[in-house]
Amino acid sequence: MDQSRIRNFSIIAHVDHGKSTLADRLLEQTHTIEARQMKEQVLDRMDLERERGITIKMQPVRMLYEKGNVAYALNLIDTPGHIDFSYEVSRALTAVEGALLLVDATQGVQAQTLTTLGLAKELGLVIIPVVSKIDAPLARVAETVAELSRLLSVSEEDVIKTSGKTGEGALDVLDAVVLRVPPPEPTVHEEPRALIFDFHYSDHRGIILFCRLFDGSLKRGDRLTFGASRRAFSALEIGVLRPDQTPVERLSSGEIGYIVTGIKEPGVAAVGDSVLKEKGTLPPLSGYEKPTPMIWASVYPESQDDFVELRQALDRLHLSDSSLSYEEESSGVMGRGFRCGFLGMLHLEIITERLRREFALEIVITTPTITYRIVRTNGKEEYIHSPVHFPEHGEKVSVYEPWAKALLMLPAEYVGVVSQLLFEFEGFVSETETLPDGRISLTAELPLRELMRRFFDRLKSVTSGYASISYEVLPERPADVVRLDILVSDEVVPALSRIVSRKQVEGEAEKTVEKLREALPRQLVEVKIQARALGRILAARRISALRKDVTAKLYGGDVTRKKKLLEKQKKGKKKMQGRAGVSVPHDVYLKLLQDDGS
Repeated sequence: MDQSRIRNFSIIAHVDHGKSTLADRLLEQTHTIEARQMKEQVLDRMDLERERGITIKMQPVRMLYEKGNVAYALNLIDTPGHIDFSYEVSRALTAVEGALLLVDATQGVQAQTLTTLGLAKELGLVIIPVVSKIDAPLARVAETVAELSRLLSVSEEDVIKTSGKTGEGALDVLDAVVLRVPPPEPTVHEEPRALIFDFHYSDHRGIILFCRLFDGSLKRGDRLTFGASRRAFSALEIGVLRPDQTPVERLSSGEIGYIVTGIKEPGVAAVGDSVLKEKGTLPPLSGYEKPTPMIWASVYPESQDDFVELRQALDRLHLSDSSLSYEEESSGVMGRGFRCGFLGMLHLEIITERLRREFALEIVITTPTITYRIVRTNGKEEYIHSPVHFPEHGEKVSVYEPWAKALLMLPAEYVGVVSQLLFEFEGFVSETETLPDGRISLTAELPLRELMRRFFDRLKSVTSGYASISYEVLPERPADVVRLDILVSDEVVPALSRIVSRKQVEGEAEKTVEKLREALPRQLVEVKIQARALGRILAARRISALRKDVTAKLYGGDVTRKKKLLEKQKKGKKKMQGRAGVSVPHDVYLKLLQDDGS
């Protein structure tokens, strides 16, 4: 297609601001999907996305729209809105020339909206402001339009008002995309060169690349190669998404489409890599920054018989989610498993839920932790992802941890409780600003480990869901943390070890031993549960032994017969006490770890 009639754009918005619903209306207005096939959140392909009402995976789609007797190809990339998936958003924005900035009329501009807007401006994208949910009973349309007008320094007439529910304003959005979003820049090279912004895996067709073509053109059968891995392949099929994969004869510069590679091995394709002509002369395009895991957690199969299946499942998920990282590890209690890196707590939740649903795996997740940098007295540095490898108490080391700078936007009446919450999570407010609509913007700094310790859930709880948050990772700072070990019958249980703040270690110790005491069944010997940190025992519980009446079968005779049986029982219990550690049921550890991860 002629480049002047191509428009590539994305929709950026906070969670639950109506992004997927607006995309549905655009698909209806352009007749991309027949009315009988239309359903809610049509671009959200996973059941998990529909149940939660959020977008997890980006989804490109091509729409054909006619304006002034001229047909235009509108390539939309629907993106996630949660902060954990900001990496997905950055990939989408690099492949387009414009973006719809969608803001809910009932909530106004949110913290994540500002973060994504800043990224779009850095990339030089044309921003089209759109207000959604104008038909909602609590909609503040005029105030939200004025807020967007000030934010982008545009007139209020440039702000489009829409309703994803009724379809009002959908045509205005399409017209604005055609008129305001610039077409792709003309190609300067005849050789094909495309940027991979996502890829999927098919059992039958292998890796399917989603690309934006920047130079030249592609056709079926072309010999191509990856810029980074240098693996050569043939384009078995090329096409566009409408929204299903639709083969075409050729993809030209400026278009967004897919390439079927036939490659069925992991590690060959990478997001941000380039697709080049085999034995061509063009260098790869500048790609994306590789995502850095924010938290780590160990994933174990409930049955060790499922270890191979778990490895295969993680391989498959990594093909469609390059931000997931994992490496094999083993534990004396849990057996073999994988140490996995995630972008945040929601990312962890989504991956583990997909493992259970898509691969029918029963798994257990250990308590999440972040990466710590350890500097020893001889200057040697180590990066610790697992509490098991954290230095023992008494070792002379310096510990450093990443911090986070968080932007919180909330109604003024919740400033007090949020400030108290930040203090509880070892954070502090560095800047306060009153917004034109009366809300308060707080800039806070806190350790990343505390931010990942269910801070999002607590924030939503204390503010009745009115607060929003976005964050960026700051350089490392000295950390005052210690390792907390749990002992059962004097044996350390590595799977239950964790790294906690020195201020909170006593409370965590008491809570953990109490939960373990409730979970462990009584046995024929006394079981001792202890929490150890700072070189001493901080909390302890005992589970009394079950008493079997060995004299019940006696119905008479000399008392020495009873004494003999009781002495024999005493010796037997003493013998069992020496190996009581191996008598603790395996499922107790699984239950405790699942409770901690919930």
